[in-house]
Amino acid sequence: MKYLVLIFVLVCFEIKANTITVCKSCKIQTIKEAVSLSKDGDSILVKKGIYKEQNISILKSIYLIGENNPVIDGEFKGTIIKVTANNFTIEGLTLMNVGQSYTKDFAAILVSRSKQFVLKNITLKKVFFGFLIEKSHYGTILNNTITSNADNEANSGNGIHMWHCSHMKIQNNKISGLRDGIYFEFVKNSTISNNISQNNIRYGLHFMFSNNNVYFKNEFKNNGAGVAVMFSKFIIMHDNVFHYNWGMASYGLLLKEIYDAQIENNTFEQNTIGINVENCSRIDYNKNKFIRNGWALKFSGGCYKNIFKRNDFIYNAFDLSYNSQLNSNRFENNYWSDYTGYDLNKDGIGDVPYRPVKLFSYIVNQTPEALVLLRSLFVDIINFSEKVSPVFTPDNLVDKNPLMKIAHD
Repeated sequence: MKYLVLIFVLVCFEIKANTITVCKSCKIQTIKEAVSLSKDGDSILVKKGIYKEQNISILKSIYLIGENNPVIDGEFKGTIIKVTANNFTIEGLTLMNVGQSYTKDFAAILVSRSKQFVLKNITLKKVFFGFLIEKSHYGTILNNTITSNADNEANSGNGIHMWHCSHMKIQNNKISGLRDGIYFEFVKNSTISNNISQNNIRYGLHFMFSNNNVYFKNEFKNNGAGVAVMFSKFIIMHDNVFHYNWGMASYGLLLKEIYDAQIENNTFEQNTIGINVENCSRIDYNKNKFIRNGWALKFSGGCYKNIFKRNDFIYNAFDLSYNSQLNSNRFENNYWSDYTGYDLNKDGIGDVPYRPVKLFSYIVNQTPEALVLLRSLFVDIINFSEKVSPVFTPDNLVDKNPLMKIAHD
């Protein structure tokens, strides 16, 4: 009897798992028709060509696969594909010309209330939102290219936008020309890795109220601001590159009300502000590089029990700006390119403590217009006088054991 049941299941599976081919000379000439004819487990193979379709609704567990990169042109009429199914895959397609709206979130691919899905090797062009994922779990977004021509925040969307999701993998994607490259809100237990997010109007990566996530080996370049991490906890960010994020209020990384996080082995190069920290506590900053930024670190608000250890501060205009109490934050064994101390016992650690907050940094905090004096002799004089006898700068904010050489080449 068991064998009869097994044979019955296998036969049923063979009956169900069909491949439907779509092309201009095929019996099935539109993707929408193929989807309506499909059953759970079927594959839809879309041949090379241009298909002018939109509002394709997928309610089944199917495999939608493009051969030789077929194009689906949404003709700016709305969302192109909407999926509300589990266990589906979409790959190998180009989707372009998504509709724009000030009241509706049109997307190239909208995924809602789905589990166990894959979106890979897809090219999205001229989109409002690229991938819009809501209330979905255990999804993979892999090897996709998303581009658009956003010119202001009001009439543009995000490249990969996730809301109320978990266990997501965002990997090896290239995103440019959107409002935010990647956006997370109420997303947990997810990873973002090996992505390039650049030339976006607002943020390369923006996430809020999203806990227990890991971000590594990403590049955030030439965005309005690099990355904004807000109102989240248990975050790990390592081996990312934040560079060339310039502007009046720009930064490589904004941290706002973040708790219990690890920021390690990242490179912050040529940003207006390397890391801007507001009301964040219990964060370990280890082995990061801050190179030629306006400010390497800028603190505001109540920050507690943060540790900065074995970081490299190299030729920044200001290494540190601090307008609050020290609050048990510690700087240990960091390299400071402005350090002029000595090492008599040759153990690689300076014998003279280093105070990273300069008087001129304090003045610029109070009076930003004073920045025009940055390279003047006057600045050298007041910084030296404050170093000899600290009055305005926090006297207990000090690296007692600064490194004599760069920690990480």
